[in-house]
Amino acid sequence: MNTILKMIAAGLFALGSLAATAQGYPNRPVRLIVPFPAGGGTDIIARPIAQKLADKWGQPVVIDNRGGAGGNVGTKAAADAAPDGYTLILGVQGTHAVNQSLYANAGFDSTKDFAAITMVANTTNILVVHPSVPAQSVAELFALAKAEPGKLNYATPGNGTPSHLATEMMKRMAGIELTHVPYKGSAPALADMLGGQTQLWIANAPVVLPHIKAGKLRALATTGVRRPAIAPELPTLAEAGLKGYEADTWYGLFAPAKTPKPILDKIHADVVAVLQSPEIRDAFAPQGAEVVANSSEVFTRQLADDVAKWKKVIADLKLRID
Repeated sequence: MNTILKMIAAGLFALGSLAATAQGYPNRPVRLIVPFPAGGGTDIIARPIAQKLADKWGQPVVIDNRGGAGGNVGTKAAADAAPDGYTLILGVQGTHAVNQSLYANAGFDSTKDFAAITMVANTTNILVVHPSVPAQSVAELFALAKAEPGKLNYATPGNGTPSHLATEMMKRMAGIELTHVPYKGSAPALADMLGGQTQLWIANAPVVLPHIKAGKLRALATTGVRRPAIAPELPTLAEAGLKGYEADTWYGLFAPAKTPKPILDKIHADVVAVLQSPEIRDAFAPQGAEVVANSSEVFTRQLADDVAKWKKVIADLKLRID
């Protein structure tokens, strides 16, 4: 009986210690890994969140841009970090639902090596072309591609990124051939698109919207199941003839697995409060991003569903990166 009482007391003491740790969290700077270079869609979404959290916590939230290998470099760094709440990562479905099936050795398992905190936001992707491309619609673009297979180059932020998979799905469903030009992030991909070195790109809305408005890129369609509020005049690719096509982008906040639950709960509560603030919604709206802020349980289930979905897509497309 004494042994059992001692075990119970030890357990209660441990729980009390964790609760106290959560109450004092954070007492030093927090690192937020963005697994892509600065200037890309993930970076654009991360920065206002980091600033609002820093204001709320009274501690710096430092953006750590770790690009490379389709987001694997930064994602593995987050998976390997101490599970103490002081390293977080803003991932996308590319890093956390796609890469472990796409890469021969991604270096992590997103469902085992991470604790899903909340889906931060969802954005549409936009199919854009350089103004030099003589296509005013999706149908005209596909006709050009069929007339000269492989002549049109398409940009992506890297092999295996959502942009890459979204374009490969479009190619297969439309029966066209395009030449893939992968870059190390959205910023260099955008630079070459604006310069005309590449002709088309299925890009995340926050990256290309300013350049569409400026007339430097021409938007042909969006990739979601419905037209987004940010661009209601654009058809979806499904409306433009690719029935069943859907490839939106989500952003999610994760911590390393085994991070204490009281700390995860505090982060979740504080992040959701930040996401529901008018400042964040105002910052996201021009980027075409819609706040989600769901529970960790719902996000965990959605992550598992997406891992299964993209595993099948990758197998069907016979894609593999060594």
